[in-house]
Amino acid sequence: MFKVGLENFSSEGPVLPRFLVAMGEKVFLDLKLHDIPNTVRAAARAAAQIGVSMLNVHALGGRKMMQAALEGAIEGSGLRKDGGRPRVLAVTVLTSLAEEDLRELGVSGSAEEAVVRLAGLARESGLDGVVASAREIAAIRRALGSDFLIVTPGIRPANVVADDQARIATPTAAMRAGADYLVVGRPITGAADPAAAADSIVKEMDRAFVTC
Repeated sequence: MFKVGLENFSSEGPVLPRFLVAMGEKVFLDLKLHDIPNTVRAAARAAAQIGVSMLNVHALGGRKMMQAALEGAIEGSGLRKDGGRPRVLAVTVLTSLAEEDLRELGVSGSAEEAVVRLAGLARESGLDGVVASAREIAAIRRALGSDFLIVTPGIRPANVVADDQARIATPTAAMRAGADYLVVGRPITGAADPAAAADSIVKEMDRAFVTC
């Protein structure tokens, strides 16, 4: 699946996701919507019409906003040729935030506690899953079970620098923890040979899949 994020969307709009969908590819539209419910509903409706497979919102937008996102995705799906609905995910705590950052923002408790609390709210709001770091996967599974989708960013192979990410994991660690999808960006896009970097990560995932 291809992830289309804010940088590309800000410069090109929906051109790339529309192209990828037309080519038969799956797209994760990673815009992390966070606004008043009516605006998010309209944005989710438009995203669903493009034909993307997944989209996300910020859980900190609250229950009403998350419910509005789901409603918008359902509405937009009715206008799709395939009739499918994109999975709507809630971003819990950005992987760039460490616990001292959360304290500065006034978020009480540990990062894990905040993630589980927000994941529970996302599920109560009807969403399909969450975006969360590998460090919180086990706690989410204990609280919400195995049928709740977990998409894990902050993936860094052992020989790659962390950049601005605070809560990272290798592909193997994330898969063994129970992630359903891994989001891999800069270890591929920033590599001297992106194709080789992607192949290396896929091979690591294949090895981890055998032992999971």
